[in-house]
Amino acid sequence: MNDIIRKKLAVLPEKPGCYLMKDKHETIIYVGKSKLLKNRVRSYFTGAHDKKTQRLVQEIVDFEYIITSSELEALILEMNLIKQYDPKYNVMLKDDKSYPYLKITSERHPRLLITRNVKKDSGKYFGPYPNVIAARETKKLLDRLYPLRKCNNPPGRYCLYYHMGQCLACAETPPTKAFYKEIVDEITSFLQGGFKDIKNDLTSKMHEASESLNFERAMELRDQIQHIEVIMEQQKMILSDNVDRDIFGYSYDKGWMCVQVFFVRQGKMIERDVSIFPFFDDPEDAFSSYIGRFYLHENHLKPKQIFLPIGSDAALLSELLSTHVMTPFRGSKRKLVELAVKNAGAALDEKFSIIERDEERTILAAEKLGIAMHIETPHRIEAFDNSNIQGTDPVSAMVVFMDGRPDKKEYRKYKIRDVNGPDDYDTMREVIRRRYSRVLKDNLPLPDLIIVDGGKGQMSVALDVLENELGLDIPLCGLVKDDKHKTSELLYGTPPQVVDLSRNSPEFYLVQRIQDEVHRFAITFHRQLRGKSLFQSELDKIPGVGEKRRTLLLRHFKSITAIKQASISDITRLGIPSNIETLILESLNQKKEEGSAD
Repeated sequence: MNDIIRKKLAVLPEKPGCYLMKDKHETIIYVGKSKLLKNRVRSYFTGAHDKKTQRLVQEIVDFEYIITSSELEALILEMNLIKQYDPKYNVMLKDDKSYPYLKITSERHPRLLITRNVKKDSGKYFGPYPNVIAARETKKLLDRLYPLRKCNNPPGRYCLYYHMGQCLACAETPPTKAFYKEIVDEITSFLQGGFKDIKNDLTSKMHEASESLNFERAMELRDQIQHIEVIMEQQKMILSDNVDRDIFGYSYDKGWMCVQVFFVRQGKMIERDVSIFPFFDDPEDAFSSYIGRFYLHENHLKPKQIFLPIGSDAALLSELLSTHVMTPFRGSKRKLVELAVKNAGAALDEKFSIIERDEERTILAAEKLGIAMHIETPHRIEAFDNSNIQGTDPVSAMVVFMDGRPDKKEYRKYKIRDVNGPDDYDTMREVIRRRYSRVLKDNLPLPDLIIVDGGKGQMSVALDVLENELGLDIPLCGLVKDDKHKTSELLYGTPPQVVDLSRNSPEFYLVQRIQDEVHRFAITFHRQLRGKSLFQSELDKIPGVGEKRRTLLLRHFKSITAIKQASISDITRLGIPSNIETLILESLNQKKEEGSAD
């Protein structure tokens, strides 16, 4: 614990609020909230913690706090700060998906859509459907049953769906609003559990068609009835009051939490979802924060009721969400919550082996790499590689690994500007200068470790730029390949020495993955540029000739030679301006003369 943290801990208030933890780059790495800031923030720096929390605390060099007037304000502020700063340790919903809903629009000719964006409009939303296939199958069924709009054609311009009886918006006399209202009401009834009435109606029509010897229509109706049974009647009725509810349960162990939610619509559980994430606060606070972000920041439609396990702060969440949040104490509703809790515990146990194995090859590998190199844990690693063929189209690429995982949104590509010929050292010098000049100019986060693909020469020029030109002191190492182009050695220090890494260790596998990834990224970029250059012609270098004019000329004359032999009148017929015509012929014939001068 440094002096800054020690002094701030001594004056922490006994009030509710939020705290923001910072690392050595002054980047906010974690945001939390508490009823009592003094007790909560102090708890991070006292007592024993699991490895995951120890890792967070080791990175904290400073913190800020914001006092609020209530715990509710602290919860709202926490969610907004997490959304604003996206701290790397607040990961609970980063990888979560938004769920699809079925929507009936409120247009003159309504449409039935699948959407993941729930908006405050006058449309009708049904769901959520965590299983997108279920949403699509339900929509297909309803599209066959009800002729809502499926095209943008004007009246009288029939679409394919019109001929199939599934779209009447393009009819010469479009349906009335009353007709659409009746359809919308039937679809609403269907999706809210009234599909049995529709199924019975279809059954009657099937019998009528059969008695009228219209067997083709009867078979079509039979298929629709069977489809309804497959989609709707496999859902088990778990409550008989037909109220829309979300039922939550959670379990936690070893600093990880699993939250399970059952989506119950019209008394039926349509789907369930599981989220597993690390947490650093009290379990109850972490669970409350999850629920708040689940509905307010992740666009989930709030049901009429939300059930939570006993011990949850239902009153706080009810006030936050402006809906009925409760903790059932008896009967079938309590059993459903207990079932969600039981499922959450089972899912957490199942995932622990996967989580531990993933940590071993990522976060723990980065920690062990730092130990082997005698540096601080390299949470952010930036790696560089160059690519060219005999000096043509030279490029360089950078990849970023955060805590042992690739962070692809941070990858960068570089076209080499100032190097002539295949000079790998000057290429490395240019790209290191460009990258870290930009980092300093834009105040971007500095890496904890830089890796260059190459040996002592590449390391020397990179260190010269960092230390002598930019004044940066960042650990830098080089990766050397063997004669089979596989990772062989890691070099570090002055003069560079081989770092002792076991080939079977997670840390060696980590640097091998980094080298393979940066090589893949660089060679892919080089191939893209080389592919473009292969398709360029002499026309591309003439001012005023873009892609359209080049295509027009080549399509008409078939070759560059034919264009050179053409007259101005031949080109004029293509609608190209006279000044551009002259420039084209002068440029092409000038190149012809230059080529024959030898």
